[in-house]
Amino acid sequence: MNYLFLSNTNLFRGIKEDEIKSVLSCLNSHERKYKKDETIYRAGDTISDIGLVLNGSVNIVVNFYWGGSNIFGHVEAGYIFGESYAAIPGKELLCDVVAAESCEILFLNINKLLTVCQNGCSYHHRIIQNLLRISAVKNLNLSSRMMHTASKSTRVRLLSYFSEQAIISGSSSFTIPYSRQQLADYLGVERSALSNELSKMQKDGLIKYHKNKFRLLENEDH
Repeated sequence: MNYLFLSNTNLFRGIKEDEIKSVLSCLNSHERKYKKDETIYRAGDTISDIGLVLNGSVNIVVNFYWGGSNIFGHVEAGYIFGESYAAIPGKELLCDVVAAESCEILFLNINKLLTVCQNGCSYHHRIIQNLLRISAVKNLNLSSRMMHTASKSTRVRLLSYFSEQAIISGSSSFTIPYSRQQLADYLGVERSALSNELSKMQKDGLIKYHKNKFRLLENEDH
């Protein structure tokens, strides 16, 4: 187990390596490796463990009743998944968790995590605080996405997203973390429609862009 790696994750941030080693046994932790496309959790499952990706990555996949599916989320090494479902006993998953590539997952029992041990160790409290912050960030990100996709217009969705990015970066120029396909998926639009609208917005003098670097134009720029 790479305790140095764990100490740099959001879940174990602020906890020393030797403390992590001690607390893992308290959390009934165990590791498991998965091959690419192997299912980790399946829709309809009820779970009591959260997963922390040690290496590789996983996809959160929503399956449609009539066939087909869509990747709703992607979880990289160092991040967790399943915490919301694990925290609600008997709550069935509405999605699959699938290995996007060969990966290794550390599973932690949510009940053990949320129940402070008899010693009342400070690092156990810290994990609970870290988990609360992680959940808060995820909720804010979900709220932002809902705000961006509220309009039926592709342009308005882009304007909403770009406005947020400008605020976050503190500048009218910024780099987004998505490819064209990823941005289309995030905003819930077709890639072709997204590309066409970006071209129109640049022609209309609203933006300038190259690949994933964007600049929002003010009145004096057009």
